[in-house]
Amino acid sequence: MTPAPTEPTVLTVPAFKDNYLWLIHDGVHAAVVDPGDAEPILAALQANGLTLTAILLTHHHADHIGGVMPLLEHSNVPVYGPRNDGIVTVNHPLGEGDRVRVPGLALELAVLDVPGHTNGHIAYVREDDGGHWLFCGDTLFGGGCGRLFEGTPAQMAASLAKLAALPDDTLVYCAHEYTLANLRFAEALEPGNRALHMRIANDSQLRGTHLPTIPSTIAIEKATNPFLRTREPTIIESLAAAGRLPSGADPVAVFAALREWKNVF
Repeated sequence: MTPAPTEPTVLTVPAFKDNYLWLIHDGVHAAVVDPGDAEPILAALQANGLTLTAILLTHHHADHIGGVMPLLEHSNVPVYGPRNDGIVTVNHPLGEGDRVRVPGLALELAVLDVPGHTNGHIAYVREDDGGHWLFCGDTLFGGGCGRLFEGTPAQMAASLAKLAALPDDTLVYCAHEYTLANLRFAEALEPGNRALHMRIANDSQLRGTHLPTIPSTIAIEKATNPFLRTREPTIIESLAAAGRLPSGADPVAVFAALREWKNVF
């Protein structure tokens, strides 16, 4: 007997050294977000008795799309992804304001343009009574943000502000386990941030038992992630004291200085 569908939930599928691939499923059908590797997804589908019904992509980097073709060889499913990021397998191109009714699931996701890491990067948002979810690829990380491989500081700062405006209880499903390294940088900037100290203690305990620190929430990120706190006096003072920021710099310049420092921290 085929099991009855349940409320959609998210399954964490680790891959490579520090990637997270996400399976959204209802106990019967599943959609995968950013399948950089097909093998762990195929194993998770089999282990949980799930049928793949859709692939959702946020941007074109290989560790996010490398498993698409092998998955399509197993299941001929639609591939949703950014309209302007050059992914040839995308047959349902998306951009800001689009909505995806995920095949096989009682789930609709809104699409946001979040350029910066790549020029065409998008994010998917669940915003219904069943919960608030964000699949943000490499734009927002636990305690950090993605590198600017293609976009500008102004673009990434605007993208992060867009994500920070989501409801506080939004679960942040980013694509990498970078949290503790990011929080060490955050602590150097805001050594007196109590919320940050609590997060470091909690996330260190999670990683000590090989559990993921992700998802976090938008509320946690706003309280502890320096890239969402570019107006905080302590962060501005830390940058200035390190000789990385002129006086009177605007928030975009603060963001740019933070990103440049994190690149070499």
